[in-house]
Amino acid sequence: MGAFGWPHLLIILAVILLLFGAAKLPALAKSLGQSARVFKGEMKAMKDDDATAKAAKADNAAPETPAADAPASSSSTSDTSS
Repeated sequence: MGAFGWPHLLIILAVILLLFGAAKLPALAKSLGQSARVFKGEMKAMKDDDATAKAAKADNAAPETPAADAPASSSSTSDTSS
């Protein structure tokens, strides 16, 4: 089992209840949830920025293929109508 068992968690919960009071616990939980949501959103944005930067770097590093300025030779079929 981990470092904390049920008795330890109950004691920690009781200490938190005594420190903050029952009236402030819902507000504390709400602010904790909002903080976690903001943190998660910022982490996702950082990952997206990294992916975008890597893609842009890969596009810039790729050798450019020369455009075909010369018209492609097309084999024209001659219509021989009799």
